[in-house]
Amino acid sequence: MSEHTTSILLGIDEAGRGPWAGPLVVGAVVLAGATIDGLADSKKLTKRRRRMLAPCIMQQARAAQLGWVSAVELDMMGLSLALQLATIRAVSGIAVPYNQIIIDGTVNFLAGTGKGAYVRTMPKADALIPSVSAASIIAKVARDEYMAQLDDTYPGYGFGSHAGYGTARHRQAINEYGITPEHRVSFAPIAPHAAQLPTREVFAGEITGNIRQLLMDASGGTWRQPTASHTSVTTRQLGDASEQLVSSQLEADGHKVLARNWRTRWCEIDIISCRGKTLYFTEVKHRKTADYGAGLAAISVRKQQQMRFAAELFLACHPQYAHYNARLQAASTAGTKPRIEQIVTLNE
Repeated sequence: MSEHTTSILLGIDEAGRGPWAGPLVVGAVVLAGATIDGLADSKKLTKRRRRMLAPCIMQQARAAQLGWVSAVELDMMGLSLALQLATIRAVSGIAVPYNQIIIDGTVNFLAGTGKGAYVRTMPKADALIPSVSAASIIAKVARDEYMAQLDDTYPGYGFGSHAGYGTARHRQAINEYGITPEHRVSFAPIAPHAAQLPTREVFAGEITGNIRQLLMDASGGTWRQPTASHTSVTTRQLGDASEQLVSSQLEADGHKVLARNWRTRWCEIDIISCRGKTLYFTEVKHRKTADYGAGLAAISVRKQQQMRFAAELFLACHPQYAHYNARLQAASTAGTKPRIEQIVTLNE
């Protein structure tokens, strides 16, 4: 998809949603006619190619900015609000005019600000819209460079190689050395080590005065907490947190997460992961109450049929996995501070 001359697009994408350590970074780019060859989803590019493109984007784009949220801030406010804060910080640095904002994914992270009305969310925008591709690249490169610098501060963890993701080497380093202030204690694999950072504040589901002040400061005082549909906003935040929790647990169990919220016209798969020669298609069900079984009970036979069809479509679209086994899974989470109850296989 091209960016029409009548529309001046501000593209937004993030890097660092899933790692166990390090900051969350959001990129915001206005190309405004600048043509940069080779733009694509940063995950599809080699590290060398991303590092070549990033300075070109910063020099040739009409405007390019980054918004950072530290591990401390992310723990304090939770992933959903951290994504809002990083997005607001990135956009606040864009001083050139634009008339449309495209955010990769399905959530409008500017909804609580005066810019929310200009936003169009778009799954896979990082592969379709050049300015979003550019935002994806500069965010990924900046974060990777930050993590590489941590090798000097915390030798032995290998941050420069795994960028904070849940690799076997990272797990081994945590078991051997403990966690660092760069780790996210709100993530399930790190939570058992939280006592090593006793002063770290962890989000409990309520927007406190400190969180509100961070969002207000970043937005120049325009951020407003949604009130008209408070329940739906809370449900969305809990759902996002639950999916992140399950994704982190799968990575801790040796999975490589390939996709989140993979959509078809029939069904959306919350998490697609790979371990060995098996692909796992996981549906996450969250509930606020603790009535056992309520979450998994919502996965009907029809839902399983839709998941199976979506899995077959994913395999058809990704022939590199043609010889892999496919397994459907369901994960149940519960509580206002989500916790995993169980992850079960739906088809043996």
